[in-house]
Amino acid sequence: MKTLTRLDLSDILHGCAILGTGGGGELDEGFYYIDKALAEGKTFNLVSVDDVPTGKKICTPYMLGALSPLTVEEEQEYTRLPKSNSSSIMTAFRRLEKYTGDEFYGTICCELGGSNTAISFYVAAMANGYIIDADVAGRAVPEITHSTYYFNNIPAAPIVTANEFGECFICENVVDDLRAESVVRALSMISRNDIAAIDHAMPIEQVKNAVIKGTISKSLAIGQAYRLAKEQSEDIATAIASHGEGYVAFRGVVTDFNFKTQDGFTIGEVFIDGTGEYKNNRYHIEVKNENLVARVNDKVDITIPDLICSLDMDNLTPITNPNYHKQMNVAIVVLPAPKEFTTERGLSAFGPAYVGIDTPYQPAVTRYFANK
Repeated sequence: MKTLTRLDLSDILHGCAILGTGGGGELDEGFYYIDKALAEGKTFNLVSVDDVPTGKKICTPYMLGALSPLTVEEEQEYTRLPKSNSSSIMTAFRRLEKYTGDEFYGTICCELGGSNTAISFYVAAMANGYIIDADVAGRAVPEITHSTYYFNNIPAAPIVTANEFGECFICENVVDDLRAESVVRALSMISRNDIAAIDHAMPIEQVKNAVIKGTISKSLAIGQAYRLAKEQSEDIATAIASHGEGYVAFRGVVTDFNFKTQDGFTIGEVFIDGTGEYKNNRYHIEVKNENLVARVNDKVDITIPDLICSLDMDNLTPITNPNYHKQMNVAIVVLPAPKEFTTERGLSAFGPAYVGIDTPYQPAVTRYFANK
C-alpha cells in the first residue's frame, strides 16, 4: 500500500490527461476534487489489485457526458432546477451504499483522464477506502462498452446515477454494458450532458482478472517523466514518447478545428499544418470525446485502440478536447494500445470498424519501429 502525496497525485493526473487522448475530463476539475478531499483531511491510499482481500466489495465511479459546452438556449432549460449542495458523485455513492447495504473497500477507475480518474480517487478518499491500482481502459474511451468489463461479460448493473440537481436514478436489470451505455447516456443528455454514475459494485474476485492492472502506477511514471522534462527544459513530447514506448508522430500548428455536441458526445476534428521535418504535410484528427483517428495528407495513419496524444507545446500541457485555438503549436505522440484492446473482442468493440474504417487494425508503434 502506498499513501499518495499531493505531488504523486499531480503526476498521476497529468499522466492520465496524457493517456486520456483528449478525453477523460479537465485537469482543473480533477484537482478540484483532489484538493477538496485533502482539505478535509482525507488520504489517498493506492493498493494493488492482488492485495485486495477476497470478499471485499469494490465499485467503479465516473462522470459521463459530452465535453463541449451547451448553447445559451440549451442552458436556459436548466435554470429553473435547484442545484444540489452535494457533489453528484457522492450523491450517487451514498445512494449505492444505502441501496446495497454494503461497505466498499475501494474504487476502480473506469478510464484514465484528468477528471474521471480523480473522481474515482475522490470517492475512495471520502469513504476512507482504497484506490485500486487498475482501470478497465488503459486510456480514456467514449462509451461504457469500451472496457475490459465488457470484454469479459461482467454486467454493470445495478447502476446508480445522480446529477448536479440532486436527481438520483437506480438502474436495475440492465442486461449488459451495451444497454448500459444507452441508458446512462440518455440520463446524461437530460442532466445538462453530465451525470455521475457508479457501477460494477461487486466482490473483488469477480473483477480482478477482468481489469488492466498497474495503470495508476503507469500514469504516475508517465506524469513524473513529463514533469521532469518540463523542469529540465527538455522536450516533453520526446520524453513522453520514450517513457511510454511510443513515438512522436507529428509537430505543427493548428490551422482549423470544429466541435459540436451530438447524441451526448463531443464530435469534432482538428487540422494541423506541419513544421520542421513535418513541413508540407497536414495532420487531421477525428474526435468522439477522445482522439480516435489520425490522417496524414488525407491517408489514414493511426486508429484506435492506439493512443493519439496531443500536446500544447507553447504551454507544455496535454490538450483536452475541445480546447484548441488557431496557431497553437502542438506535438502528437502515439503510444501503444493496451494489449487487452488488441484482442478480437477488444477490436470488435473499439477498433477501426468503430470509426467506419474497413481495414484491419495495424499497431502504429510496431509499424513505426519496424521502419526505423
